[in-house]
Order: sequence, then structure tokens, then C-alpha cells
Amino acid sequence: MTHPTPSPTEAPSAPRAPRPRAQLALLVAVVALCLSGAGRPALPETQELPVAEEAPAPALEAVITTQLERLNPHLAPASIERIQAAILDSSHRHGLDPLLVLAVIEVESHAKPWARSPKGALGLMQVMPYMMRPMGLAGNPTTIEANIEAGCMILSGNIQRLGEADGISSYFWGSEIRGLSYLNRVQAARDRVRRALHS
Repeated sequence: MTHPTPSPTEAPSAPRAPRPRAQLALLVAVVALCLSGAGRPALPETQELPVAEEAPAPALEAVITTQLERLNPHLAPASIERIQAAILDSSHRHGLDPLLVLAVIEVESHAKPWARSPKGALGLMQVMPYMMRPMGLAGNPTTIEANIEAGCMILSGNIQRLGEADGISSYFWGSEIRGLSYLNRVQAARDRVRRALHS
């Protein structure tokens, strides 16, 4: 069946009829699309996320300061500030949780920069002096910054080789881990600080 061809002077009537319907369908589709995104967060809320990520820094500093004061009330404010700065700096450089570093300091020395073990380990993180030179560190191993840097280098290397649990254990035991007591003490100390940070 053939259809008559409209003359050149006549505007075709068939294509015009669907146009309002097509526009209406397009409008309905746009409205539906807008409604489907109604539950999504608005753009300003998304832009605020970086601020939320940066917010814990002052809280972390405050918790470290409070814990250092609790562990060693004899520390001078200037020493607390140096220890806190060294913990944050060295932990960041070596990819460590600063709360883990603080926990190791608690267990090893109770935040006493002058601590010395019967076997000769020194400082906040109880580093053996003979280990300083192979790591490229010079100077007094009881210096706050040098001691925490050396301790973080050792702890980070252990964790990279052995995983976190055995890496923490080997910080105390060396290559022959002979129990979980040290690991448990460090984890308990870190858990206490985490609770304080999020309280």
C-alpha cells in the first residue's frame, strides 16, 4: 500500500503530531533523572570531606601530649613538644601509625629519654647504640629525635619483612620470637590511646 507524497508547498502533517508528545516524554525523563539523584549528597557536602580528614591532626597531637604527660610527669613542656614532633615526623616518614610508635615508647621506656636497660639499650625507644651507625645515624642515641628516628627505622623494617604482629614482637625479641607478651603489651597500650583519641 502506497501513501500519497505531499506536494512541495505543503508541510508534512505526520511528523508534527508526535512533537509535543516527544517533548513531554523528554521532560518526564529529565524530571525522573533529577528525582533519582535526590538522595545523593549535595556538592558542598562532598567538598567538605578533605576538611574532615584533616580535622584529627590537632586531636592526635593533643592525645600524644596527654599520654606523654601521664607516662612521665617529669618531662618538661619543651621535651614533650619535641617528642610529639619526632613521633609524628618519623612515623610519617617510615609509614608507621604514630599511635603504635607512642605505644612502643610507653612499653620500652615509659617516655623517659634517659632510660637505659641492663643490656645497654638507650632512650625512648631503647635502641642499642651499635645499631645507629649501620642505619646511617650519628650522634647521641639518647637524643629525642635521633632515638625515635632509629626506633622507627627498625620497627618499620621489621613490619615490612614480617608483618605487623611479628614485626612488633621482633622489635623486642629480635630474630627469635619467644612469646606474645611484648606484642600484647604494645597492642594494649595502642588500644588505650585509640580509645582516648576517639572519646
